[in-house]
Amino acid sequence: MRVVLLTREYPPHVYGGAGVHVEHLAAALARLCEVEVRCFGDQDASAPGLRVRGFRAPDAVAGGGPALEALAVSTAMARDLEGAALVHTHTWYAALGGFLARFHGLPHVLTTHSLEPLRPWKEEQLGAAGYGLSSWLERTAIEAADAVIAVSGPARQDVLRVYPAVPPGRVHAIPNGVDAEAWRRPPDDESRAVLARHGVPADVPYALFVGRLTPQKGALHFLEAARRLDPRAHVVLLAGAPDTPEHGERVDRAVERLRAARAPGGVHYLKAWVPRDEVRAFYARAAVYGCPSVYEPFGIVNLEAMACEAPVVATRTGGIPDAVEDGETGFLVDLDPAHPERFEAGLAERMNALLADPDLRARMGGAGRRRVEAHFTWRAVAERTHALYRRLSSSGGKRV
Repeated sequence: MRVVLLTREYPPHVYGGAGVHVEHLAAALARLCEVEVRCFGDQDASAPGLRVRGFRAPDAVAGGGPALEALAVSTAMARDLEGAALVHTHTWYAALGGFLARFHGLPHVLTTHSLEPLRPWKEEQLGAAGYGLSSWLERTAIEAADAVIAVSGPARQDVLRVYPAVPPGRVHAIPNGVDAEAWRRPPDDESRAVLARHGVPADVPYALFVGRLTPQKGALHFLEAARRLDPRAHVVLLAGAPDTPEHGERVDRAVERLRAARAPGGVHYLKAWVPRDEVRAFYARAAVYGCPSVYEPFGIVNLEAMACEAPVVATRTGGIPDAVEDGETGFLVDLDPAHPERFEAGLAERMNALLADPDLRARMGGAGRRRVEAHFTWRAVAERTHALYRRLSSSGGKRV
């Protein structure tokens, strides 16, 4: 069986969880079937069972905005599919390619990592016309797909609620995974050296945020909660590129307010890209990892933190409760959109409980590592995905 995966993100051009997902899913699937990855970029590589091809937007649409460029690239991806058994797309950026593949008689499997109607802030990034186009592309592809994969049980319910035309039997929950060998606690001297390079004291407890600067990830809530943390603790942010300059400026201002409210030198804001081996050192030495997402179909970062034995304080929303076991691997806090200060106070209360109790941190960190090893390996994700492929193939491409 030859499977073609269509995605915007693939190494080295990865900025979010969807790119991490496709990278590891493709590698794990290559042990079970022949895989070709078609992605946005200039990649052109082959490995046993795995071919990677990059596609760029044609000059005719250059500068037309990310939604129009995605339309052009995903159309180009749908060419030359002879010999493929099916096409599997990831995110709306690539979804049109899978939709068009159905006209070639190929089944289309679509993994939704988020839903555009539940991310209204994307209009600021894409513009009104771009957001309208992305929403149309997503709806069209999901409603026509032969099988839809949601990355958690709650994400599956979101698909059925937002797109009621999709039959429930066609939507399957297959969770994200994490590379538990890559994400593990490094030796103590290694993690100390990493923190020292970035000016972060290794022996002072700190609360950690890792994520893109988008309203979805809740960095502003984390920063407001941090104003209530034990004054002896430090605060560390490993921030990816902002969705928009305006949101980046909002976070910058919030960081400066936090610095003014806390002890000098106690807030560490790393805006440059940090490699994975260094990120795991920050996870490993964190007293608490904070994930205050306002919308999160799953949240791979929580698995990364748990794999590195960091206790997690996260929002009780979307697929996060599928990963974080409340009271065992961390704490979950209810989101109150009408009263964000209550949410922020709840985050601070739970983070302070972990900052004050090394034994609790160690117990929850160990439980998190065990949970990752037991439930969230990429091998298991690939096997469930491949089983869905086989069902489609045995049904002659009929929707399942």
